[in-house]
Amino acid sequence: MRSINFKEQVLPHVVAIVLFLLVTIIYFKPVFFDHKSLNQHDILQSIGASKEIADYRERTGDEALWTNSMFSGMPAYLISVKWGNEIIGTVQAVFSLGLPHPVRLVFLSFVAFYILLLAFGVRPYLAIAGALAFGLSSYNIVGLTAGHNSRIGAVAFMPLLLAGIRLGFKGKNLLGFSVTALAVALELRVNHLQITYYLLLMAAAYGISELVVAIKEKQLAPFIKRSSLLVGAGVLGLATFIGSFLSTMEYTKYSMRGKSEITMGTPEEKANGLTKEYAFRYSNGIFEPMTLFMPNILGGSSQQKLSMDSETAQFMLKNGVPRPQVEQQMQAMPTYWGEQPLTAPYYAGAIIVFLFALGIVALPARKSVWLIAMAALGIILSWGYHFSSFNYFMFDYFPGYNKFRSVTFAIIIPILAMNLLGFIGLEKILKQEWNAGTRKQLLIAIGSTGGIALLLWLFAGAFSYHGAIDERLPEWLQAPLSADRKALFKASAMAAFVLTGLSFAGIWLTLTKRIKPGLLYPAIAILMLVDLWTTDKKLLNDDNFAKNPTRSFFQKTDADQEILNDKDPDFRVFNLVDPWNEARTSYYHHSLGGYHGAKIRRYQDLIDKGLVPEQQKIIDKLRQGSVDFSEMGVINMLNTRYLVAGASKDAVIKNSFANGNAWFVSDIKSVNNPDEELDATVKVNTKITAVIDASKFDTKDLATDDYGTIKLTQYEPNHLVYTSENGSSALAVFSEIYYKDGWKATIDGKEAPILRADYVLRALQIPEGSHTIEFTFKPSVYQWANPVMTASSWLILLLLLGTILMELGFIKLKSETKESESDAQ
Repeated sequence: MRSINFKEQVLPHVVAIVLFLLVTIIYFKPVFFDHKSLNQHDILQSIGASKEIADYRERTGDEALWTNSMFSGMPAYLISVKWGNEIIGTVQAVFSLGLPHPVRLVFLSFVAFYILLLAFGVRPYLAIAGALAFGLSSYNIVGLTAGHNSRIGAVAFMPLLLAGIRLGFKGKNLLGFSVTALAVALELRVNHLQITYYLLLMAAAYGISELVVAIKEKQLAPFIKRSSLLVGAGVLGLATFIGSFLSTMEYTKYSMRGKSEITMGTPEEKANGLTKEYAFRYSNGIFEPMTLFMPNILGGSSQQKLSMDSETAQFMLKNGVPRPQVEQQMQAMPTYWGEQPLTAPYYAGAIIVFLFALGIVALPARKSVWLIAMAALGIILSWGYHFSSFNYFMFDYFPGYNKFRSVTFAIIIPILAMNLLGFIGLEKILKQEWNAGTRKQLLIAIGSTGGIALLLWLFAGAFSYHGAIDERLPEWLQAPLSADRKALFKASAMAAFVLTGLSFAGIWLTLTKRIKPGLLYPAIAILMLVDLWTTDKKLLNDDNFAKNPTRSFFQKTDADQEILNDKDPDFRVFNLVDPWNEARTSYYHHSLGGYHGAKIRRYQDLIDKGLVPEQQKIIDKLRQGSVDFSEMGVINMLNTRYLVAGASKDAVIKNSFANGNAWFVSDIKSVNNPDEELDATVKVNTKITAVIDASKFDTKDLATDDYGTIKLTQYEPNHLVYTSENGSSALAVFSEIYYKDGWKATIDGKEAPILRADYVLRALQIPEGSHTIEFTFKPSVYQWANPVMTASSWLILLLLLGTILMELGFIKLKSETKESESDAQ
């Protein structure tokens, strides 16, 4: 074992981990001291969506892989599946020191970015400051508030992958390989492919940058060797995710991310993937990336707290509004005046922007251009339809890009790039001698950041402070609210000016040897910590925590109990109140609705053309006192036995016209394409007629006979058993969603072809007589991919342990290539 200098080689890292742990615990203190949890909307919906899957897993120890609790049935791949890479989850838990989910993600962000800065040669105590800045960027905090845990998890591991690549390019082959493989495995396991896509763009940019340098320095052979090792590490990491990846790619073809089969309508409606309107709905305005520098420059969040001293509060008090009412309204005021329908500021930190400017001027182009380019690209991508010439090109022609929505998420690219370049630049300038060149670099950096902040403060009156939301506000409110928006603008600009000025002064005093570097490190860290903490606490504070929010959200209502009294194993419930944006119903029942951004595309078509119109007709009928739903062919074919319009027992309406679990039809309507198929489905009596696309399924030999009976006798989400009795061969339709890959049907143990009827349902031709019919969902990818994922996960773990032992000197290998350049790029 090699000798270790504790003070230089161990103590800084111990200090880092302790600080990261303390900051995490103090920020999320309700979790640790009050036994509370984050009240996250999307996570609560996810719990509802995955309840049937979780119950099956607990009861059987197996994976269901399919659920009927949401959108009448869909694969579980993007809801909840445990694959053979659980050991990677254990590694994540160890690295996060057992901190609870999801607050551990902030801690992991600290650790991963700290490792990245060390890999780029930044001294540990500066790296601590940089890690705190990255982890506490409001991007992470806003994401946790919304319940976007997988997105923030993917963000947390972005720096780790870049660190592995950096180590590989430095010639630390084994360490670079191990860190890269682990980072890929961790990144993919959290399963947010949009963030991973952005990370791949950054990795590619860094690789291209290194390639250019290798060509210029005639070092192409070492570059190819190191790149090949890194690609191999990436493949090993991907192997831990291969089942999830392939199943997601398979499902994408049939989901809203895939190509529509509908040919009618506009080109947008026929898009391959998401429509532009849907994908770019949340696009940053051109001015909006300025929130990276000044969080309240556009008013802050869509709903933000104002003080009782604000113009709006004082105006309301002066006009006789009771003080308690004013206090309540000031808790959530529409101060945001940008162009998005709903938002919160993505704040990187004024000091980070200043350091980024410093890095641009302090570092040579070969070391900074890729980060500058990526910062610019991330901003352009976040502009969405506001920069349509570029972003529509990306959407139409860049592989995979049209599968993602909410392009504002791309702002994580400049946040990461600015933090990294900023601290590499600070490390570089602290090593320079104090001279005219260094002074010029500092002055350019402060002039381009603090100077802009001061100008914006001086010319704050040049802006209107009116936004799109103002059209929905009473006219009397607009003037005082605009005054408050202006005050927020000025305060944000002045704060940026002060923060950049203090940072500038600290660096200046350090370089001129008026203070020691040991004072600068904590000063910078404290300044950034206070700044980001103050902003973050407006977005996620103690009010966002509750004791057992899951229990209260899913408290069983009288309506739930009334439906649960029905012991039939399988029927559906239609919640008439916002059914397409809630999964609470799915917690207890098989729901027609749900909450998911990638539902089956054909089902979305059915929602648009069938279920939404029928929903309105049902509401109209209920207002008229009628419960005759016999003409509602779509809800009836989905076996909708109960309609729900509230939480009380009286809000449950039984639908006696539901078609049942399965039925024989007396007529087949053959159509020629999906357009005709959907159009016919929403018009026919689905109890009598089955609509089948003759261009996809042979209908010539299909027979009908509606005198038979068919009954569901056994239900599991992935296995259904029926018994049938019919006097002649006949077509049976099942109220289960058709999905081509994975479902197998047998009649008396003999496999039978599954047909698609009524646009989304399954159908079988049943021979005459008595039969047992089974549907089983066993996708092949799950069967063969799980062992691969398990083996590759263990291989990465063993490789990581071996690398650690080697780095500590317990294992000696041939010396790796020495780095020929300074660590501080």
